[in-house]
Amino acid sequence: MTKVIIADRTHDVLEERLKEAGFEVRVEPDHDYESLVQAAQGCDGLVVRSKVNIDKGFIDRVPSLRCIGRVGAGMETIDVEYAERKGVRCLNSPEGNRDAVGEHTVGLLLALLNNIARADAEVRRGLWQREANRGYELGPLTVGIIGYGNMGQSFAKRLAGFGCGTVVYDKYKEIGSLQEVQEKADVVSFHVPLTDETRHYLDAQFIENMARPFFLLNTSRGAVVDTEALVQGLESGKVRGAALDVLEYENMQADGLGDVPESVRHLMQSPRTVLTPHVAGWTVESKYKLAAVLADKIIDVLK
Repeated sequence: MTKVIIADRTHDVLEERLKEAGFEVRVEPDHDYESLVQAAQGCDGLVVRSKVNIDKGFIDRVPSLRCIGRVGAGMETIDVEYAERKGVRCLNSPEGNRDAVGEHTVGLLLALLNNIARADAEVRRGLWQREANRGYELGPLTVGIIGYGNMGQSFAKRLAGFGCGTVVYDKYKEIGSLQEVQEKADVVSFHVPLTDETRHYLDAQFIENMARPFFLLNTSRGAVVDTEALVQGLESGKVRGAALDVLEYENMQADGLGDVPESVRHLMQSPRTVLTPHVAGWTVESKYKLAAVLADKIIDVLK
C-alpha cells in the first residue's frame, strides 16, 4: 500500500482525500529533523511545511520517497534540484492561496497609500488629524510587479479595476524588463520565490536605480528585501513607504538573534510602514484550497 506521512498541521481534506485514494496516511506534525527521517522510512510520500529542511542527507536517508509535498508555495526548505535528480517529485500548491495573496497585497497597498494603519492608531489615541493623513489615489500610479506566477498574476488581476498602470517583469517567463519597472513604477511589489538569486533582490543598488521615489510591497519572502537598505531608503525618502507581510528576521528566536535587530525595530516604529505577520495567504478559504490542491497533485503522482 502507498504510504504518506503528513508532517504538518493542515486542513483535514488532505488526509481525507489521500485515504479515499487508497493510501495509508499518518499525520505527525511535531517531528524534528532526525525523528522525521526515522518516521518517513518506507513512505512513498512526505508532506512538509517549513519546520524541517529536506536536504540531500534527508533525501538519501529515506530512499523510499517518491514525492515531497509542500502545503503552500515556497520551496526554499527543500533541495528540489537534488530531489528531482534522485527521482523524487517535488510538489507545492500556490494555486490554493493565490487569491488570498492577491487580495491581501491590494489591501496593504491601499493601507499604505491612505495611511490607514497610522490614522487608526491616532484616532484610538484621541487624535483627529485629517490633513496629516491625506492619502494618494491608486489610479494615477504605475505598479511594478516583479514575479508573474500565481501570486503576481493574482495581484495584477485585482489591480485592473483601479485604473492604474502596471509594468511586469519575470525573468523566467521572459516578460518585461527590470529596467522598465525601475523607470516607470511608482509602486514595486515582489512576488518571487526565495533563492540564491532573489535573496536581497531589493538592495541599495536596486533603490538607487529607481527613477523616482516609490512605495514598496513584499508578500513573498522576507529575505528578498535587504532590511538595512530598506531602512536607508526610507530615511533618504527614496522609499516613500513600505508594506511588508514578511520580514527578513521574522523567525527571530529560531534564528538565535535574541533582541529584535535595530533595522527591524526601525520598521516597527516607522509611521511609513504597514506590517502584517506573514498572513497574506492565510485565510479560511486558502487553508482548505492549499490542502485540496496538494492532495490532487500527490494522488496524480503516486496513484
